[in-house]
Amino acid sequence: MIELAVAAAKSTSAWDQPGTLAFLVIFGMGVILYFVFRSMSKQLRKVREAARLEANEAEAASGAAAQDEPNRDHAAG
Repeated sequence: MIELAVAAAKSTSAWDQPGTLAFLVIFGMGVILYFVFRSMSKQLRKVREAARLEANEAEAASGAAAQDEPNRDHAAG
Protein backbone atom coordinates (compact mmCIF):
# COMPACT_ATOMS: atom_id res chain seq x y z
CA MET A 1 0.00 0.00 0.00
CA ILE A 2 2.81 2.42 0.84
CA GLU A 3 4.57 1.55 -2.39
CA LEU A 4 1.44 2.54 -4.35
CA ALA A 5 1.28 5.92 -2.61
CA VAL A 6 4.97 6.55 -3.27
CA ALA A 7 4.53 5.61 -6.94
CA ALA A 8 1.57 7.98 -7.26
CA ALA A 9 3.57 10.77 -5.62
CA LYS A 10 6.40 10.36 -8.13
CA SER A 11 4.17 10.70 -11.19
CA THR A 12 6.03 12.06 -14.21
CA SER A 13 2.97 13.46 -15.96
CA ALA A 14 3.46 16.93 -17.41
CA TRP A 15 0.19 18.05 -15.82
CA ASP A 16 1.47 17.28 -12.34
CA GLN A 17 4.24 19.84 -12.61
CA PRO A 18 3.32 23.32 -11.33
CA GLY A 19 4.99 25.17 -14.22
CA THR A 20 2.83 23.59 -16.91
CA LEU A 21 -0.46 25.03 -15.77
CA ALA A 22 1.10 28.43 -15.06
CA PHE A 23 2.65 28.49 -18.54
CA LEU A 24 -0.68 27.68 -20.18
CA VAL A 25 -2.45 30.42 -18.21
CA ILE A 26 0.19 33.03 -19.11
CA PHE A 27 0.27 31.90 -22.74
CA GLY A 28 -3.53 32.11 -22.94
CA MET A 29 -3.47 35.61 -21.49
CA GLY A 30 -0.87 36.60 -24.07
CA VAL A 31 -3.04 35.33 -26.93
CA ILE A 32 -6.07 37.16 -25.56
CA LEU A 33 -4.08 40.38 -25.13
CA TYR A 34 -2.81 40.15 -28.71
CA PHE A 35 -6.37 40.20 -30.04
CA VAL A 36 -7.51 42.88 -27.58
CA PHE A 37 -4.68 45.24 -28.56
CA ARG A 38 -5.25 44.53 -32.24
CA SER A 39 -8.92 45.47 -31.88
CA MET A 40 -8.05 48.56 -29.84
CA SER A 41 -5.60 49.69 -32.51
CA LYS A 42 -8.30 49.37 -35.17
CA GLN A 43 -10.72 51.43 -33.08
CA LEU A 44 -8.12 54.13 -32.42
CA ARG A 45 -7.44 54.39 -36.16
CA LYS A 46 -11.15 54.99 -36.75
CA VAL A 47 -11.27 57.68 -34.06
CA ARG A 48 -8.13 59.36 -35.40
CA GLU A 49 -9.54 59.43 -38.95
CA ALA A 50 -12.88 60.81 -37.74
CA ALA A 51 -11.09 63.57 -35.80
CA ARG A 52 -8.99 64.42 -38.85
CA LEU A 53 -12.09 64.70 -41.04
CA GLU A 54 -13.86 66.82 -38.44
CA ALA A 55 -10.86 69.17 -38.21
CA ASN A 56 -10.70 69.49 -42.00
CA GLU A 57 -14.43 70.28 -42.17
CA ALA A 58 -14.11 72.90 -39.42
CA GLU A 59 -11.13 74.46 -41.16
CA ALA A 60 -13.00 74.57 -44.47
CA ALA A 61 -16.06 76.10 -42.79
CA SER A 62 -14.03 78.78 -41.02
CA GLY A 63 -12.13 79.54 -44.24
CA ALA A 64 -15.37 79.89 -46.18
CA ALA A 65 -16.86 82.14 -43.49
CA ALA A 66 -13.78 84.38 -43.52
CA GLN A 67 -14.00 84.77 -47.31
CA ASP A 68 -17.73 85.59 -47.24
CA GLU A 69 -17.38 88.44 -44.74
CA PRO A 70 -15.50 91.62 -45.78
CA ASN A 71 -12.87 93.06 -43.48
CA ARG A 72 -14.83 94.59 -40.59
CA ASP A 73 -11.82 96.47 -39.22
CA HIS A 74 -11.54 98.70 -42.31
CA ALA A 75 -15.28 99.18 -42.67
CA ALA A 76 -15.71 100.32 -39.05
CA GLY A 77 -12.88 102.82 -39.11
